[in-house]
Amino acid sequence: MKNPARTLRFTPLAGAAALAAAALLGPVAALAQGAVAPTPTTLRPAVDKAYTQLMAAPQVARLLDAVKADHDRATDDLKMLTEIEAPPFKEQKRAEAFLARLKALGLTSAAIDAEGNVVGIRKGTGHGPKLVISAHLDTVFPAGTDVKVKERDGKLYAPGISDNTRGLAVLLSWLKVLNDQKIATVGDLVFVGNVGEEELGNLRGMKHLFKEHLDIDGMVALEPAPDGTVLVLGTGSHRHEVTFKGPGGHSYAAFGQVPSAIHGMGRAIAKIAEIRTPATPKTTFTVGTVGGGTSVNTIAPDARMAVDIRSDEMAPLLATEKQVLSAIDAAVAEENARWSVNTLTASTKLIGDRPGGRTAADSVIVEAAVRANTAFGRTTVLGGASTDANVPMSLGIPAIVIGGGGKTGGFHALSEWIDLTDAWKGAQTSLVTVLGLVGVQGVSEPLLEKRQKR
Repeated sequence: MKNPARTLRFTPLAGAAALAAAALLGPVAALAQGAVAPTPTTLRPAVDKAYTQLMAAPQVARLLDAVKADHDRATDDLKMLTEIEAPPFKEQKRAEAFLARLKALGLTSAAIDAEGNVVGIRKGTGHGPKLVISAHLDTVFPAGTDVKVKERDGKLYAPGISDNTRGLAVLLSWLKVLNDQKIATVGDLVFVGNVGEEELGNLRGMKHLFKEHLDIDGMVALEPAPDGTVLVLGTGSHRHEVTFKGPGGHSYAAFGQVPSAIHGMGRAIAKIAEIRTPATPKTTFTVGTVGGGTSVNTIAPDARMAVDIRSDEMAPLLATEKQVLSAIDAAVAEENARWSVNTLTASTKLIGDRPGGRTAADSVIVEAAVRANTAFGRTTVLGGASTDANVPMSLGIPAIVIGGGGKTGGFHALSEWIDLTDAWKGAQTSLVTVLGLVGVQGVSEPLLEKRQKR
């Protein structure tokens, strides 16, 4: 039975303001703006005790002052890393630069793993939990994109500067101030700059990390989320590349003798468009890209399309996927029957597989984030998105996504920007969230429970 808990009060006006901010501040925020669960209004006494102790401790006060003082230097790291392009599957140069900064700031054991992640463990005093704190290295932008940081109107502009280079810079700042202030955590902090979060990266970095490290007890990921937003839902997705193949032929001479790959694909698209999905849990599909054919006067010998299927729960995702694949088979059969042939075929290839999951709103890791937000006068909104946290969530490992500070916009566009005015405040709040989970020697006990090794 859950212990009696202290009640916290949140004002509807503040909640509305947080939702309005989420609507303005980018893809993570936009996905999170409809709360996926009620924010806890009661917390475990242990959670309240830990954050009361942390906020009253002189060494923690000095640590937070150091975060603020490190703001300009952290901005230099942000600019430096942003100007190293990191397209999907080509993150190595940025990984090497991030690794060099980790080592320069005292994490000498850090290294690049077999998948390309940068991983370094800041050991705790012992017998505490192991918490991953992460930000992804990759951006959506292809090689050759101009990633020079430009400043105007109080904002910094560059592709990828907020999603997610800001998160990398915050991790470096945390490492510096923790070491400079000689803060000893009870649990281990696993600093990770991971690959494969964007596009068809398929969360390959996180999948590898959790496959290789079976003793991780929890994860806090940094993304450009508005202050107060805590992502607890990981939207799962499957993506398929579908290829239609036929003999092809002249549009006049071969008419009636061969099926058209494009016509078959068109039938499939029409059938897919009629699929019904549940509103709750939200489940979606789209044919995102199409192509094929050789000329206007050719019965197309080939056609291809890419299908994206998403859901907040795996069962309806799989059910929708089954309907999509059945629609493709039916369309091929109809196109063949139209011409009394069997020469049109379709093959599917899974090109995207992001497992879904959820961290319970009443779990310790979520309550910790709520209490940390309260300590800094922030209202918490629980949201969902598809992020690196999907992987631990799918494994039943406590995981959340929070922001690192700063107002952001223009995600996945060449005009992406970040306003770092008072951004150190977000970095402070997120760091306090982390400290409560792993504990600080002589101040507070860890809130995150150690799990049995998988």
